[in-house]
Amino acid sequence: MFKAVRKPVSVCIALFNGEKYIEEQINSILPQLDNDADELIIIDDFSTDNSIKKVMSYNYPNIYLYKNEENLGYIKTFEKLIGIAKNEILFLSDQDDIWVEGRLINMYEKLNEKDNLLVCSNFFAFNNQGEEVIRSKTKLTHRNNGETYTKNIIDIFKGNIPYFGCTMAFNSKLKRYILPFPSYISAHDLWIAMVANVIKKIVHLEEVTLYHRIHDKNTSFIQRKLHEKLFTRFLFLKMWIDAYKRSKIE
Repeated sequence: MFKAVRKPVSVCIALFNGEKYIEEQINSILPQLDNDADELIIIDDFSTDNSIKKVMSYNYPNIYLYKNEENLGYIKTFEKLIGIAKNEILFLSDQDDIWVEGRLINMYEKLNEKDNLLVCSNFFAFNNQGEEVIRSKTKLTHRNNGETYTKNIIDIFKGNIPYFGCTMAFNSKLKRYILPFPSYISAHDLWIAMVANVIKKIVHLEEVTLYHRIHDKNTSFIQRKLHEKLFTRFLFLKMWIDAYKRSKIE
């Protein structure tokens, strides 16, 4: 059967003290990088364990490892990754998840429908014992009506939509709108999703394409206090205003 040739992709991983799971993540990604120009870019955020040694053990020509000279945090590290990625299609990846077989091509094809710039998929959340973690947030659904983007933005404000960076792939054309990240953001993935919804260039993929690991060091499911939630909503409002301003970029 004829296999369609796809454009090369850049997979971006922010790494920090991830020695325990990074190999499992990389091993789920590499078989899907079947274009010679694909690249797996990893920035180590000043790890103090054997994370770097684990990555350097791979004999794969298109793995590019960079090292921060100090700990910058995952938001700044992902900002750097997005900036240096050279290919037209970018995938964001955590250090401790597992890609489902066929994830790359499924998200790639969905992204290239019409003129989408961002695709977000669903995921299966599990703990270190391999047990499913029940999530309070609703799953992404593919909506085709004219109220899609407004509803998505409202759900961001309500904290009721699962936009996680590890579920995202986007066209490099989105860089001009999202970079540089605003200095005040507490979540790069919600910033990216906010911008893509404001410019109406986002699509949801209902399929599960990822096993998302939940553990003590994971920041995705931390329960926040009321005053923290209120402050977060204020930041969401700032994000929406800045996203609207950037939507006017020619």
